[in-house]
Parts: sequence; structure tokens; C-alpha cells
Amino acid sequence: MNGPSPSARGSRVTISEVAEAAGVSKASVSRYIGGDRQLLADATALRIEQAIERLDYRPNQMARGLKRGRTRLIGMLVADILNPYSVAVMHGVETACRQHGYSLVVCNTDRSTEQESQHLAALRSYNVEGLIVNTLGHHAGELQSLHDELPMVLVDRKVEALEADLVGLDNRDAVRQALDHLQQRGYRDLLLVSEPLDGTSSRQERVTAFTGEIARRPLLQGQVLQTGETFREALQAFLVAPGPGPKALFAANGMAALAATQQLREFGCRLFEEIGLIALDDLDWYPLVGSGITALAQPTAEIGTTAFECLLERLRGDREPARHFDFKAQLIIRGSTHPRG
Repeated sequence: MNGPSPSARGSRVTISEVAEAAGVSKASVSRYIGGDRQLLADATALRIEQAIERLDYRPNQMARGLKRGRTRLIGMLVADILNPYSVAVMHGVETACRQHGYSLVVCNTDRSTEQESQHLAALRSYNVEGLIVNTLGHHAGELQSLHDELPMVLVDRKVEALEADLVGLDNRDAVRQALDHLQQRGYRDLLLVSEPLDGTSSRQERVTAFTGEIARRPLLQGQVLQTGETFREALQAFLVAPGPGPKALFAANGMAALAATQQLREFGCRLFEEIGLIALDDLDWYPLVGSGITALAQPTAEIGTTAFECLLERLRGDREPARHFDFKAQLIIRGSTHPRG
């Protein structure tokens, strides 16, 4: 008569208990669950299978992976898990991980340098096989130390002195598309709204591209404004100041678009009759605001998938120099940039 299963007793079944129940050695059970069943006699394998089923035994995959030097874990470090871009890219990474038999461990730094350092230490202790980084990169030395131990791919943001694959957006092309569109639609007085640069390379690239494009376009006037404590007053000053023609905002990402839209509503602006708006990223709420917000959509799923595929190639031994993958944004025209006279 069989007694209560170990799971019913509230304890985890061990490999020793499986071996005892099957009347075999622990080594035989290890071979069975490790995929070497062909080394066992059919009768032995059958007894082990029956014991595993009867005891409801679940192998500790982490322990098995550590013994072999393989955990099938990929780490991902993100700066802000509330940022829709980060979530969308993370979904692409996780989908690709799952398709190749890996699990994703996500750590959110919440834009804190202290949290970033702690998470890097934690990911090292988890024995992740590779790391995908979309964060501030303020701990370049720690990242480099980790990169010396395992493959690493950067998403969206460069880290100075770190020779790693980088996957992200072609920011110069995205800015060029935005200004081409605004100029063709008759807008002349432009304001780029960005989150604080904070050493983030992609934000800096967009600002640099914007100021460069404005300098090359005599019909346009442009300035840059960062969100923060003085954002409200500075935006209001832009709206009332005289200019060379119709005004438009260019939000450098989804968070900047949200800040700008909220402020325009607070000012009582008729969206988007009085001022145009184009935004990088294409978020679910863009079509719901006024007549819809014109967007430059990033291929976030493709960015996430490519980041994992780069990492997988490195895990398989690719030692080529670091590569950059710059994806093009897709212009999606809505009512926020309707033609001006």
C-alpha cells in the first residue's frame, strides 16, 4: 500500500527518493532525467518513469543547469519598465527567448544608478548566459566586467567604451522623416520635446539630428525643450511667442508625447487645430486623442527579436567585431498634422 506522496506531505521530492522507489541508483535517475535514457535498460527506464509519476517528481532545472554550466537564462536590464517602449521591446525579446528554449529574467532599475548596480550583481549570481541591456549605463565599469564574462547586447542606448552589439532605431532618419512631413504640411515653427537627456545616447542623437536638420532648412525655425519642472512655463512661452508660421511640437518619444498632450489640454488648446503634433513611437492611445496623433512607429518586436538573435549568435561562438543594427521608423499620418495654409 502506497503512503501519501511527498507533495501531499508538503516537501519537495528528491532524486534519492525517486531512486529508492524505483530500486535503482541515483546515477541511473540522473541519466534518465538528463536525456541519456538510451544508456539504461528498458526495464530500468520504465521503473524510473513510474516512480517519477507516482511521486510527482519535478527536476530542479536550475540545479541541473548549474551543474552543466547551462542555465538557459537570459538577463534583461531595463531603465524604466513603465515606459511603453521598454515593455514592447521586452515582449519581442521574451518571445524569441521562448522560441529557442530560454527563459528571460527582467530587472527594472527604475532609472536609479544604485538599483542598476544591485541588479547587475543579482544577474551575475543567477548565472545568466547572456545579457540584454536597455538602461542608463552609468556603471560602465561593471557592465564591462560582466561583458568580459558573458555575451551582451545593447538596446537603444550606447554605453561608452563598451564594445557590444547595439540594436535600435535610425534616429537621424526618423528625425528627417518627421521634419520632412511637418515642412510639407506647412509647419514652420517647431519645438522638439524630449525627456531629460541624462546621458541617454538615443535622446542625444535625436536632439543633435533635430538641430542639424533645422540648420539646413531655411524655412524652419526650431528649438529644444526638455520635460521637467520648467516644462509648463517654457511650453506656454513657445505657444504665445511670434514665429515664422504655424507651430508644431515634435515629441521625441512616447513619454514626451504624453507630457506634451497633457499640458496642451491643461492650456485649453483645441487639439489639433491650433498646434500640430508628431511623436516618435506609436502608442495605443495616439489614435484616441483628438483627431489622432501622427506617429513615427518603431519596430519594437523586430528590435527585441534581433537583440536576442544577436545574443544567441554570440552564445554560439560568434567573435566578429561589434555590430550596429539601425531600424527605420514608419510614418503613420493622423489628424494632428493636418495641412496648414
